[in-house]
Amino acid sequence: MRLLLNLIQNPNFISCRFDLATKPYTRSYSGSISLLLSSSSDNNNNNNYYQNYFNYKKSHNNNNNNNRNKKLLSFSTSSSSSSSSRLDNMGVVTKTSEDEGTAKKIWNKYKKESVYAMYTPFVVCLTSGDLDLKTFHHYIAQDAYFLKAFSQAYELAEECADDDDAKAAILELRNKVVHELQMHESYVREWGFNPAEEIAPNSATVKYTEFLLATASGKVEGEKSLGKIATPFEKTKIAAYALGAMTPCMRLYAFLGKEIRELVSPGEVNHPYKKWIDTYSSDDFEADALQTEELLDKLSISLTGEELEVMEKLYHQAMNLEIDFFDAQPVTQQILIPLSKMIDPNEERLMLFTDFDLTCTVVDSSAILAEIAKLTAPKADQQQQQQDEDGNTLSRMSSTDLRKTWDELSGRYTEEYEQCIESILTREKAVGLDIDGLRNALEQLSEFEKRANVRVIESGVLKGISLDDIKRAGEHMILQDGCINLLQKVLANDGLNASVHVLSYCWCSDLMRAAFSPGGLDSLLDIQANEFAYEDGVSTGEILREVQSPIDKVAYFKQIFQQNENENGKLNVTVYIGDSVGDLLCLLEADIGIVIGSSESLRKVGSHYGVKFVPLFPGVVNKQKEFVKSNLSSGWEGLSGVLYTASSWAEIHALILGHQ
Repeated sequence: MRLLLNLIQNPNFISCRFDLATKPYTRSYSGSISLLLSSSSDNNNNNNYYQNYFNYKKSHNNNNNNNRNKKLLSFSTSSSSSSSSRLDNMGVVTKTSEDEGTAKKIWNKYKKESVYAMYTPFVVCLTSGDLDLKTFHHYIAQDAYFLKAFSQAYELAEECADDDDAKAAILELRNKVVHELQMHESYVREWGFNPAEEIAPNSATVKYTEFLLATASGKVEGEKSLGKIATPFEKTKIAAYALGAMTPCMRLYAFLGKEIRELVSPGEVNHPYKKWIDTYSSDDFEADALQTEELLDKLSISLTGEELEVMEKLYHQAMNLEIDFFDAQPVTQQILIPLSKMIDPNEERLMLFTDFDLTCTVVDSSAILAEIAKLTAPKADQQQQQQDEDGNTLSRMSSTDLRKTWDELSGRYTEEYEQCIESILTREKAVGLDIDGLRNALEQLSEFEKRANVRVIESGVLKGISLDDIKRAGEHMILQDGCINLLQKVLANDGLNASVHVLSYCWCSDLMRAAFSPGGLDSLLDIQANEFAYEDGVSTGEILREVQSPIDKVAYFKQIFQQNENENGKLNVTVYIGDSVGDLLCLLEADIGIVIGSSESLRKVGSHYGVKFVPLFPGVVNKQKEFVKSNLSSGWEGLSGVLYTASSWAEIHALILGHQ
């Protein structure tokens, strides 16, 4: 029981606040989410509570990670949700300014997809400084074709703009494209030849440029062609559409420039692509990107809601075409990512392991089970009794007693967990990775978790829960954005020969299978967790305990790994994704251990025993440098003492599959 809850009763309305961490080197989100739960304990009124309970998105809060580390879910009263919060496409409740422009809103919505550009072999190798010069020649040729089309698109947009200020702004931006082409000319002078004269545009470049010019010409699905546009308003709309298709290029380049600049030390004056990095990380280029966004905001003011949706679709399409443009650059040297290209299906296979609670899910599964128990429990004057097959009476706790017992269990768990972690940290701090010392320390945590589970079983709080209720609740669980999509695509990729294994402390594997069932994964995943005991489809309160601790988890990890290696005779490339102290041993054993979120206790315990935590993208760049210098056949290996932190499942997707 790695969770326990801190459930505070509220008879009418319950607001849920919990902590989920974001990328260590980016901003954090905060907010609270209202759970529209019926306070009635009348079972006849509970038919629709599942949809209400799970009809919400997650809240990110990086200011108090202790609650996340202990898997605490705290419920507090609330009378209304904040009118300044909104749910964006990442499932994050964010505070937004009413003055935030259209361009910024769309970028924030799709910013998560920028990682697919960051993790392309071209960008990784360029950042590391070992990109083959011939590949850069090819890129410059493709970019020259693109920039010429970009300039033409600006020209067409200028013709459509009916405002003198807008026309002047577009002309200024078009002139800056000419300056960008001059940087290309400096390369030509340096190299003594023009790659664009020898290299034809590839299919990704053609597709992107045709899209830009078609959009700027008014050839948008459902819209009139440019020659049939009669009114100034219609022309302005086409100008807005054109800018909508052009803005993501500017913003994505500015974003990549800054991300790459952070990884190149100021003293690294001999970086072969310093000029490119300096250009796109400069304040001048950021100003150009902002100017483009401001112009898009201005042109889109008069658009209807439906037209804004069209523009957003064009923006997103352009962003994907830009990512494809980077991905299409022919990197011929040895690379480490994506794993789907690195793994030889004839000799290797991918084994993907993941934790469940708060790694795959938004809310810890214990909170779900607790709420089902409370909402379906009888009132004190409606005490229920059932009989098992042997005629023994199974009394069910009243809702009042159940809530009180949960509070007591939660308080005790929290207090003892903190004491256990503090005890672990009193031991001498390791200089390098001390895997034996860490394992010994986590055995202490394992004993604590087992004692806590025994208390839960003996308390009877899990008694009387219907299996049907559990399955319905599981089917409505909100999973982390991108989780299901990645698992589906990994299993569908024949080149990976992949297997996916879920190792979890979750008390009820039926809830887990139900959570994965909407994605069709319930029968495809190997799930190792605990089980409820049932009598006639109703829980007895007993837990069939299989995975209770970090020691249990790593034992299953090693057992599954060895079994697969013996059966298929192939080299297993292992990736483990987790979020808590309980995942530490598995994370370290895997070739690539990825921490999703930022658990304070995980970092404290890990660092105390010599574990280093590195953001995933900088880690990939450093690994690529080492890979090239050492000329190894594989750059990833377990027990290296390094764990990688990821901000989202999109980052993990980019690492494993690229932009698929």
